[in-house]
Amino acid sequence: MLKYIIPLILFIVLAVFLAVGLKLKPSEIPSPLLNKPAPAFSAPKLTAPNEKLSPADLKGKVWLFNVWASWCVSCREEHPVLNKFAKQQAVIIVGLNYKDDPEAAKNWLASLGNPYNDSVMDADGRIGIDWGVYGVPETFVIDKKGVVRYKHTGPVTGEDLQNKLLPLIAKLQAES
Repeated sequence: MLKYIIPLILFIVLAVFLAVGLKLKPSEIPSPLLNKPAPAFSAPKLTAPNEKLSPADLKGKVWLFNVWASWCVSCREEHPVLNKFAKQQAVIIVGLNYKDDPEAAKNWLASLGNPYNDSVMDADGRIGIDWGVYGVPETFVIDKKGVVRYKHTGPVTGEDLQNKLLPLIAKLQAES
């Protein structure tokens, strides 16, 4: 009798874990960075590799940090939304070109438009690791003090901009 009960209990436990897992939304993966200082980096700019950019250069400004790559299909889906958003000049947009060939990335921006005020290269993925990047695209909102206030996993849509990003950016811009 006991030899039937133990497998049954194990099956029930596994079924519960599966049921809970199926209800999770991958786009709502919590970030351990929320409400903590943005991870430091100093990386070469995509368009000017002799120049570097770091989060310290953006202190005192609200900014959006978008992780992208030319090989990323979802990034291509998101890109028109970012191009349209950039025209509003509501916030500084910094791109993190993740594990990509710099020439491919430059060509991609030249053909599809460049929404970024600056884009930095992360050829080996170390910056992405520090930022807890699961995959591309991912987008972070950083406040004037350099604290991560929001993380969006997956492509940003027009609805995401209107309902989440723009209200948050406006609120952070108004804070001193």
